[in-house]
Amino acid sequence: MTVPIWAWAAVLGVILLMLAVDLLAHRRAHVVGVREALAWSAVWVALGLAFGAVIWWVWGAEFAGQYFAGYVIEKSLAVDNVFVFAIIFGYFAVPREYQHRVLFYGVLGALVFRAVFIAAGSVLIASFAWILYVFGAFLVLTGIRMALHRDETVDYENNAVLRVFRRLVPATDRFHGKKFFVREAGRRVATPLLTVLVLIEVSDVVFAVDSIPAIFAVTQEPFLVFTSNAFAILGLRAMYFLLADLMHRFVYLKLGLAAVLVWVGVKMLLLDVWKIPTALSLGVVGAILATAVTASLLRTSAVSRKE
Repeated sequence: MTVPIWAWAAVLGVILLMLAVDLLAHRRAHVVGVREALAWSAVWVALGLAFGAVIWWVWGAEFAGQYFAGYVIEKSLAVDNVFVFAIIFGYFAVPREYQHRVLFYGVLGALVFRAVFIAAGSVLIASFAWILYVFGAFLVLTGIRMALHRDETVDYENNAVLRVFRRLVPATDRFHGKKFFVREAGRRVATPLLTVLVLIEVSDVVFAVDSIPAIFAVTQEPFLVFTSNAFAILGLRAMYFLLADLMHRFVYLKLGLAAVLVWVGVKMLLLDVWKIPTALSLGVVGAILATAVTASLLRTSAVSRKE
């Protein structure tokens, strides 16, 4: 797959333009409701699908299939981010009207970190082909661990990152609107919003360690890995506001995500034995997620009726 420099520049331009539009649309702090989140989710999904259509038109069906597979995998694994974001916001009691601002900068940082990870992963794969088997084994083990420890909660008070941050950065316990820094007693201090942003960035780096190798399981083309990741991540804020209040309904979703990681890990381990077709891989991922969501809704609906 040959991708000219102008294509990379055009994609980055579209991403920056959409981020600017999003920032402008949310320049006033307000609570993002379900209707607004649904509308923005539709915009981001339409953008991701439209880009996939461009890939199909320019480079053909196979590369488009790889893009869509990567997009679906990243989009599904991003739901795990939503779980964590909801926990962090709840733990620090972040007012809902300021959550979008934190997530905007969180997504901006995520795009930068993931671009670095993708570049590093591409170099590793080009230099050491056997690293794909390491990625595959890592994904299988990560999926198993996620399934076994899916109900664990994080104690942020004893979180190492939070302890280091508080030791290095003077901070206040009071929110000051949507500001990340304020002046108190003549010195510049961080507000709780900055603390939350740091934790969100760190959590995304942890998630990227899982999701980036997972996308390399369906394509080793850096352009497809980055774009499928980027267009999926762009809709993360809207996804959060759409799903945050429904997290309790998806009781089997983490189990489904664990199965997705195991599946893509196995696919990677079988590269030299059987190259699983992209369409089949995408279908299996879709079936796993559909089963997890349906089972979750049936389970919680049954519990609600009993109550």
